[in-house]
Amino acid sequence: MFTTASKLGPVAVTLLVLYPLFDVAAAIVDARASRTTGSPALLYVNIAVSLITAIGVAIACASGIPAVLRVWGVWAVVAGLVQLIVGVTRRKMGGQWPMIISGGISVLAGASFIVGATADNPTLTNAAGYAIPGGIFFLISAFRLGRAAKGN
Repeated sequence: MFTTASKLGPVAVTLLVLYPLFDVAAAIVDARASRTTGSPALLYVNIAVSLITAIGVAIACASGIPAVLRVWGVWAVVAGLVQLIVGVTRRKMGGQWPMIISGGISVLAGASFIVGATADNPTLTNAAGYAIPGGIFFLISAFRLGRAAKGN
């Protein structure tokens, strides 16, 4: 993504659409793993928002980078708020700090994407950089949820 940040080529478009779909998969796994800890309703909201975002990003790619950054930014803000709420409400479960931190970062990053869409020559560099810590937090959360599900 860093190598194609100034244009919307096939690789960039594919990665931009796949990232919210990866979020869908992670939320499905989280909902299944945490059914006994409370209602997964917000995770289902996150699934719906991320599915809509994948479609929205695919459509926005036809309009250019500013449109992609706006859709990506709104998604990051909404998904980040959902993550924050889920993490805070499940903190008694333990190990929710990656979700809380990730949610906070998503809200801030999403706002920066929306603002960045108005730049003279917007690029996808920040979106690519956003994916790196997002992936790290996904892995930490998956490890923690896996341990919690096993009772360790």
